[in-house]
Amino acid sequence: MRFAYDSERDALMSGEALQAPTPLAASARLDRLEAEAVYILRELSFYKRPALMFSGGKDSAVLLHLAMKAFAPSKPPFALLHVDTGHNFPEVLAFRDKRADETGLKLIVRSVEDSIRRGSVRVASETSSRNGAQAVTLLEAQQEFEFDALIGGARRDEEKARAKERVFSHRDAFGA
Repeated sequence: MRFAYDSERDALMSGEALQAPTPLAASARLDRLEAEAVYILRELSFYKRPALMFSGGKDSAVLLHLAMKAFAPSKPPFALLHVDTGHNFPEVLAFRDKRADETGLKLIVRSVEDSIRRGSVRVASETSSRNGAQAVTLLEAQQEFEFDALIGGARRDEEKARAKERVFSHRDAFGA
């Protein structure tokens, strides 16, 4: 299955220049992307224990909005999972909690700090970035709750490795 952004990705990879879309074309493109996202999110209903990664940041806020739209008028059939680095703005965490309450979805929070205390994660110093350490905490949460599907939003323009992934990033039992 080819999605709307495939032709753009192919053009970028071949070095072709993309033309700026007209406002009407941009709107149609966004409608197609939204429809694709809704279709993909509905696929989660085939899993027994899915979860949506939700930090309260802009990427996950958009993903949650799309999930609510995909399953309306019902609630999405999954919990929200946040792997907290401990380096978040209080306003973002307040927004995360508020959105979880508004949607009625269960919010599960697991922290890198707890993984550090257990000894499953080590960081160079107290002020070191904990972004890389999130993977261990995520795997611990996945095992604890026996999630069989985790979905998260990521912008392909932020990391080149993500641009190669079509829709799903399959992982084995070790997270690789």
